[in-house]
Amino acid sequence: MPTVLVPLADGFEEIEAFAPVDLLRRAGIEVTVASLNDHRHATGRSGITAHADVALSAVAGQAFDLVLLPGGAGVKHLRTDPRVGEIVRAQYAAGRWLAAICAAPTVLHDAGLLANRRYTAHFSVANELPAILAGERIVTDGKIITSRGAGTAVEFGLHLVALLTSADKAQEISKAICL
Repeated sequence: MPTVLVPLADGFEEIEAFAPVDLLRRAGIEVTVASLNDHRHATGRSGITAHADVALSAVAGQAFDLVLLPGGAGVKHLRTDPRVGEIVRAQYAAGRWLAAICAAPTVLHDAGLLANRRYTAHFSVANELPAILAGERIVTDGKIITSRGAGTAVEFGLHLVALLTSADKAQEISKAICL
């Protein structure tokens, strides 16, 4: 069974975290939501507090098939936490999947992983990501998948399901949720 790590920081965009996590779990994928802090809670931009499965410190050194970075204002915490940088660089070096939505591609940029790659992101970070493909909803380049924002979160989640399982499974879930 594929495994996914979703680091959550205060200020995360709820739709961008919860929609893909829900869809991945519907597909039978083992998703670990990990808060950056040790009390295992993170409050999103809309005031919804998530109780994470674990603290990020509990999964140090663990391998995952995919690391998924949600966007929102919490990206500033992802960007400044050295553990997140280490995780994404190790994921990339091992040839495993990385996914980032909204402002989260800036984390990949900070780690030096977007050079000479195709990617998209939220328009609010276009000044930091000058090669952004602003008209694309989801871009896959090698093992890096990026998406634009909350409005693309369900499509993004289903794209991840298809990559980790099959297009048939993604279609089955799409039908079940009346997409």
